[in-house]
Amino acid sequence: MAAVGGQPIGKRTAGGASAHDDEIEFHAFSPGLLFGLPLRDSNLSSISPPREVAPMEVVQLENFGAEVRGIDMSGDLDSETVAKLHRIWAENGVILFRDQALEEADVVAFSRLFGELEIHVREEYLSKDHPELLIISNVKENGEPIGILSDHEVGWHHDQIYLPRPAVGSLLYSVKIPPSGGNTEFCDLAGAYDALSDEKKRELDGVRAVHSYEYFNRKWSEPTNEKQKNRTPDVTHPLVRTHPTTGRKAIYADPGMTAGIDGMGEDEGHAYLDQLYAHCLNPQFIYDHEWRLGDALMWDNASTMHRRGAFDPAAERIMKRTTILPAADQAIPV
Repeated sequence: MAAVGGQPIGKRTAGGASAHDDEIEFHAFSPGLLFGLPLRDSNLSSISPPREVAPMEVVQLENFGAEVRGIDMSGDLDSETVAKLHRIWAENGVILFRDQALEEADVVAFSRLFGELEIHVREEYLSKDHPELLIISNVKENGEPIGILSDHEVGWHHDQIYLPRPAVGSLLYSVKIPPSGGNTEFCDLAGAYDALSDEKKRELDGVRAVHSYEYFNRKWSEPTNEKQKNRTPDVTHPLVRTHPTTGRKAIYADPGMTAGIDGMGEDEGHAYLDQLYAHCLNPQFIYDHEWRLGDALMWDNASTMHRRGAFDPAAERIMKRTTILPAADQAIPV
């Protein structure tokens, strides 16, 4: 069960307490600098003076992440607000917006404030009007699924970790949700790294992991065609990734898409990773999100992984997702 409550977060006191939003301390920061992504001129020109809206409030989620209140994602956001959202996202890993009423164009436009959007390789599940949107659903029309991933469990993974230029972020918007089930859980891989011993951190330095979309599809998704396979060959990335904005390190591997460790045999690599995952999946590093209609979640693929629980096949679930890419000079994780 998701817990959304607690005190607004912002400038931390010596005892770990949080101050209210009027005391939030944001570092010197320009819009679009998350992951080194400057806002393009087209984005800047589209930002209008702020409308009269409720003050932004940032409330801590359970274990990690933050809910941002007072934001209408379909409205015009001034550059200062966009800069604050970038910082909140970078520092919290997951941010939640409740009670949104968004058209597809709104989801795309808001996502573009955070970077270039990827067109997913699974073109059969893209929105017809906005191909930047991947449809995630168990609904069928004329006997064919309108989206990917159906109603079964989907194991822990990072979005697009299998690409040479992996995604840095994702935004998922709920259009239709089942009465129960289908929760999305997030794992704080930066927090998990911080909790490792110094000896273990030194051991992980220089280790590279192998990531594979086909490895994921064999366990959790539908097969790809030959063209899609050719577009997604296996890649390697560092097992520890440094966040380009915060400088914080995070474990960069997951059970769903990480097929092994470069230079290790299959069994040895899986055993090495399983030991690491057992540490990462400690409940203190998990946020469990129970969806409401109109929820929008953004997460940082550089510092979190996520999974989805199964739900009743008789219930319908429709979600729409964008995937945010890094700037060219941040294309390869370090």
